[in-house]
Amino acid sequence: MDLVVVAGSGNRTLAAAIASRLEVDVADTTIERFPDGECHVVVGGPVRGDDVYILQPTGPPVDEHLVELLLLADACRRGGAGRITLVIPYLGYARQDRRRAAGEPVAIRVVADLIGAVRADRVLTVDPHTVGLEASFGITLEAVSAVPLLASRLAPLLPPDAVVVAPDLGAVKLAERYAALLACPTAVARKHRLSGTSVRVEEVVGDVKDRTPVVVDDMITTGATICAAAEAVRSHGALPSLLVVATHGVFVGPAVQRLRELPVEHLLVSDSLPSDADVTLPIDVVSIDRLLADSIGRLHDDQPLADLEPFT
Repeated sequence: MDLVVVAGSGNRTLAAAIASRLEVDVADTTIERFPDGECHVVVGGPVRGDDVYILQPTGPPVDEHLVELLLLADACRRGGAGRITLVIPYLGYARQDRRRAAGEPVAIRVVADLIGAVRADRVLTVDPHTVGLEASFGITLEAVSAVPLLASRLAPLLPPDAVVVAPDLGAVKLAERYAALLACPTAVARKHRLSGTSVRVEEVVGDVKDRTPVVVDDMITTGATICAAAEAVRSHGALPSLLVVATHGVFVGPAVQRLRELPVEHLLVSDSLPSDADVTLPIDVVSIDRLLADSIGRLHDDQPLADLEPFT
């Protein structure tokens, strides 16, 4: 089977970079909106019998990008594609992986069922929010990590007194990974979420006094968690300046304003989502094009991703 890369509108720049590394062209596609808002896609060129990789992060606007991805997959399947892999660097709805109150859905399970309905063969994603995400899918979900890349970029920026801070209990294992790669101690901030845009940190576990905090998370959405963690460690004696690292820079709502008001020296994110040129923050974007290109190449050759060499 020939390898074919199809790009949705979610991150065409990343798709082009991946295709370039794989030495293939991005397939011609037409993506447009009818006057009533319906999405219409056309995948140009034959895909019959091909090994197709559709790259589309489902970031904001999440629902539009999700429907677009599903339509691209269906178009490729109806076009006779031999195998279809959905490359979703940032997977929307992954945080809604359980019911926290009566009347709520398990949204990621609904998304997984929709993906199954278009008969995709597998999903490739980067640093998903939930470790057990694969349990929601009826097809294979492959996850790779940008943490080694981000840690490598971060290493020369670290002061000798740095401490890696997990902004909540869910980020503890992530913080431990960064700490191991950077040879730094760790601390944990325990948060209580008040709403979708507001959190309160109740305590800090670990020594942060007179240290420079490095707050790490899988994503930054509204910035509430980062801000709460920064305030908490500062109240426990941490130095005022801080570094922030996350795989996915979503930056919605008050995120930019909140982060702008913090003494952030460096803010590292990957290009899993397209960067906003208007974001006036000290952002260093680390590309995951090589990571995904190598992962796609291995999948195309039916090789495992478990022994994927970390990129630095």
